[in-house]
Amino acid sequence: MKTLATLLDEYHLLMRSRNFSYTTMLVRCSNARAFLRWLETGARVRTPDRLREEHLRKWQLALSRRCARNGLPLRPRAVNKQLESVRAFAEYLRQEGLVPTRLPEALVYVRVPQTLPRVLPHADIRRMLEGMETASAAGFRNRTMLELLYSSGLRAAELLGMNIADIDFAQATVLIRGKGRKERIVPVGETAKRFIESYLRAVRPSLRPPPGEDAVFLGSGGRRLRYHTLRRIIVTIAAEAGLKGKLTAHVFRRSCATELVRGNANLYHISRLLGHESLDTLQHYAKLDVSDLRKTHHRTHPREKDEQARGR
Repeated sequence: MKTLATLLDEYHLLMRSRNFSYTTMLVRCSNARAFLRWLETGARVRTPDRLREEHLRKWQLALSRRCARNGLPLRPRAVNKQLESVRAFAEYLRQEGLVPTRLPEALVYVRVPQTLPRVLPHADIRRMLEGMETASAAGFRNRTMLELLYSSGLRAAELLGMNIADIDFAQATVLIRGKGRKERIVPVGETAKRFIESYLRAVRPSLRPPPGEDAVFLGSGGRRLRYHTLRRIIVTIAAEAGLKGKLTAHVFRRSCATELVRGNANLYHISRLLGHESLDTLQHYAKLDVSDLRKTHHRTHPREKDEQARGR
């Protein structure tokens, strides 16, 4: 019989064949491997025929007692992310007929407190962006990434997954591959566009990308920048700007959407910009093309208003 480790490798291949995002596959496989190490060490379980609901429950109990690096208990969202990964793998085993039907249901998501997501005021973001160091190649790259995150409301994985060919400077748009590899075209504001043009022309070549590397944003060795590096960059920049609390790439996405709402942007336009599906039913009543989206973005985004003020 195949081991659980071998089956996890096969599950990874299945996710690749179904065009799961790189980040989703990385997180799910990493969390599932940690679970398998716990199984083998604590229960000596290496094959699916020996996997029982009690193992899943005991692992979840051990997970609830685990602490983060800061010594505090894991946050509910962090716990649920691991539960989601292991439950997805257990569901794969169920579909393959290797474990009992009800096995995945042994994992129960924990309740997440309903708190308002963090949003930065435009004044804070502008102060942070304009205070960034851009004399070095890395500094200019970082400023470009944050301008684009805020301008177009991208997810971190979408930003890092961008390729040079995805950018259309003539239309001021970029082709984004979102969750489930679903594609959408989003507008790029004038400020972000100016930074991207300068970055690609004068900065990216200095990062020495190897032949065939088509990623827009590069890290060490000239290869595509990794998520953990982006996260570290944002934390450092926030600290240098004197911003308190945890700052992530998603804060820029939420801040972008919030400012567009405050500017009375059409909610359907915003849903298209962010790649949400919650307003899909409106497609039966309205037709929207990228020019409509660009006009809304240009009229309502505060960074665009900064650009207009600069041109006066």
